[in-house]
Amino acid sequence: MAERGTTLPREAVAGLTTFMASAYLVVVIPRLLSGGGMDQGAATTATLIVMALGSLAMGLYANLPFIVGPGIGGAALLGITLTQVEHLPWPSALGIAMASGVLFTLLTITGARGWVMRLVPREIKLGLGASIGMFIALLGCRDAGMVAVNAKTNALSLGDFSQPGPQMALVGLGVAVALQARRVPGAILAGIIAAAALGAVLGVTHAPAMPLGLPPAIGPVLGHVDWAAVFTIRALPYLFAYFVAEFFSTMGTTLAVGAKAGLTDHEGNLPQIDRPFLVDALASTFGPVLGIPGGTALVESAAGASAGGRTGLVPITASLCYLASLLAIPLAMAIPKQATAPALILVGAGMMGSLRQLGGERLEETLPPVLMLLATLIANSFGTGIAVGLVSYVLTCLIGGRARQVSPGLLLLSLPLAYYLYTTVHR
Repeated sequence: MAERGTTLPREAVAGLTTFMASAYLVVVIPRLLSGGGMDQGAATTATLIVMALGSLAMGLYANLPFIVGPGIGGAALLGITLTQVEHLPWPSALGIAMASGVLFTLLTITGARGWVMRLVPREIKLGLGASIGMFIALLGCRDAGMVAVNAKTNALSLGDFSQPGPQMALVGLGVAVALQARRVPGAILAGIIAAAALGAVLGVTHAPAMPLGLPPAIGPVLGHVDWAAVFTIRALPYLFAYFVAEFFSTMGTTLAVGAKAGLTDHEGNLPQIDRPFLVDALASTFGPVLGIPGGTALVESAAGASAGGRTGLVPITASLCYLASLLAIPLAMAIPKQATAPALILVGAGMMGSLRQLGGERLEETLPPVLMLLATLIANSFGTGIAVGLVSYVLTCLIGGRARQVSPGLLLLSLPLAYYLYTTVHR
């Protein structure tokens, strides 16, 4: 610790801060997964186990201040898109998530990360994050009743703000934004609690009979991984979505949080970055076995870095907190979806900020991300959005006389994605 300029008390405080900043995921992730048919109690137990084991591994093996856990994007992909839109059974969706983790692990072990970074255009990476963010934010608005959907036309309209749901979400959103602006750790969690408290007054939130107790058994979601759907054409964009989200989330989080903690070199690189990559790859592979769509380095790690965290003691401390939280699962399950909506809206809006990094005036730099966003919104599926973004990028480059910008790997990937779009339109 001395060589990194920190102390044991500072690391412990940073670990507690990181736990507070990420605790909202224990409520939001299982809620999303339950929408796809998974047992919410078992999914909550699995979420805490993955966060505890992944963070512990990061602390012991990589000795870095990063926590590991499932992301909201992956949970929304499984609990909403794959199960409710594509009508896949959730074990098949877990199979797609696990296949992505296996691919991530192989590329990490073989050191082929550079090839992947060259394969995916920067514009597509930025558009992917924004598309997932818009999908998540819209999901939060729908859960709160702030947005209504016409089942026949799939058109969106404003909800009834005189109802308890929108009122709860607005209060929670206001609390979270006010605290985030003041850089208070756990701002999103505080927003969820505030919304749930208002829900108790409005008759939406109901306190559990026993707020503390042994965690629900993990059996209903343990080991239910079905690989059958992986080898179908409609699985391809979602396999790509899982992989790219995990791969670049890990890359972006480790470099950004590492820089915040003063652990990067003068060129902005993180020494021994293979270690956090391997931990993330294994978490994304074995997470589905426990019933969770993979784990990755979470951006909430930045809260611990801001509190002075510099070593693996940060995720180790957070890991102990996750294990202790297993006794409070009844409280987490009592929080209604209207109270978790502010978390989805804020996280989704934050992910859409990636569009600010788009630059240039060439059509292939601006059109594909925009089309990706529109397709995600219209089709209510960011799998379709990803396919539209990649195919449109390739076509724009070829038609615009910039064929050299399209690598052979990207051209090869666009062919089955184009067929996927064809099958989607002709269902």
